[in-house]
Amino acid sequence: MPIDVHSLWLAQDDPKKNTAVLSAKRGDITLHKKISSLPKRGIILEPLCGKVFGPEDHHMLTDRHGALVALDCSWKQIESSVESVMRQTRLIPRMLPLLLAANPVNWGKPGKLSTIEALAAVAYLTGNKDQSATMLGGFRWGQRFIELNYEPLEEYSVAKSSKELVDLQFEFFDIDHLRAD
Repeated sequence: MPIDVHSLWLAQDDPKKNTAVLSAKRGDITLHKKISSLPKRGIILEPLCGKVFGPEDHHMLTDRHGALVALDCSWKQIESSVESVMRQTRLIPRMLPLLLAANPVNWGKPGKLSTIEALAAVAYLTGNKDQSATMLGGFRWGQRFIELNYEPLEEYSVAKSSKELVDLQFEFFDIDHLRAD
């Protein structure tokens, strides 16, 4: 069953190039401009929380009918944006395991995903591969995201725990090298 997908758009970049704005126009996600309009139950993707979205979290999006929300903000303003938004929501924060960006701005950079890449990754990890492909289908480079990350996505999606998922990252990425950058 597809997951309910939303994005909080903080209008920090060009709306003509923004993946959340474009995906909302296609009808793939619901776009919010105010925190107060977000769903009250579910997960919010924010890359600073330190807790990876793992198998233990899947039920929050499926069994409990919670929503998946991505925080759409500029990478240059991530810290202040996260701090501001997380004070005003009860959504559960989670980050993604490492994946490579396929978007033209951050192509090949680990973890620097666009909003639609992050949302599509969670759809993929929860077994909604068709939904993931649909979300990415609105972008020339969208299918490339799955191709670049096929092996990690497949392995992450069958992990039995968040710890196993985090450990799997070491098989695909030199995490010590990434920390030094």
